[in-house]
Amino acid sequence: MSDRRYDVLVDARGLACPMPLVKARQALMVMDPGATVCILATDPAAPGDFEEFVEISGHALERSDREKDVFLIVLRKKG
Repeated sequence: MSDRRYDVLVDARGLACPMPLVKARQALMVMDPGATVCILATDPAAPGDFEEFVEISGHALERSDREKDVFLIVLRKKG
């Protein structure tokens, strides 16, 4: 995966839509503004779900990559 460090890691591998987004939203609710969350997901819909989510929520999509069979999505909490 990545050597970069994040404030929170959400391992949503194996979870189907909408669970990766639900788990990420739960994490964001308790995070400080400006903190980052890295989501690992295998659901092919996850990248699109998170692109739509940041447009609605105002959080920032810092990264959305695929490494082998895992999507690595990084969000920065607004504020």
